[in-house]
Amino acid sequence: MRPGWQRRRIPGGFELPLQPLWSPGPVENKASRKTKKKEGGALRAQRASSNVFSNFEQTQIQEFKEAFTLMDQNRDGFIDKEDLKDTYASLGKINVKDDELDAMLKEASGPINFTMFLNMFGEKLSGTDTEETILNAFKMLDPESKGSIHKDYIKRLLMSQADKMTAEEVNQMFQFATIDAAGNLDYKALSYVLTHGEEKEE
Repeated sequence: MRPGWQRRRIPGGFELPLQPLWSPGPVENKASRKTKKKEGGALRAQRASSNVFSNFEQTQIQEFKEAFTLMDQNRDGFIDKEDLKDTYASLGKINVKDDELDAMLKEASGPINFTMFLNMFGEKLSGTDTEETILNAFKMLDPESKGSIHKDYIKRLLMSQADKMTAEEVNQMFQFATIDAAGNLDYKALSYVLTHGEEKEE
């Protein structure tokens, strides 16, 4: 590690080097030119993620902001391929292929400003499908469109198919579900809870 540098851990277990303790000096004119090129997509990036700040606590947002600042090497307010290259270089990795960097950038629906950056990390950290995706999966098990499925049937499927869950994991999920006296689980309500963290108010 270079003298005067230190590392900061961010959510997800990653470590990034902080900028040197001395001032980096004024930004070159090429940064402002790049900013102009991206201005057209900035509003689109913000609109796509306008509500993402409500998903994090203030301390988490501050940590992400520090991480974004570290990666935005030229300080133009956006993370692009050159920023990613410089960030990897500062971590000692200099042979990163362009197609790998392009794939990272394509994960965003627009230019990566801080709001888009926060939204991308939020999706990665949550690891949760959208409410519509989960709801559609349950509907495939409900051909009569009753809006509920017996909990024993769901438990048997979850413990025997794909990424098999344990009985304990299934029972933990059931704690968040609305199940009637006959054992029928309201999967619409459960889909909402799994993606929003709380029951929907009537």
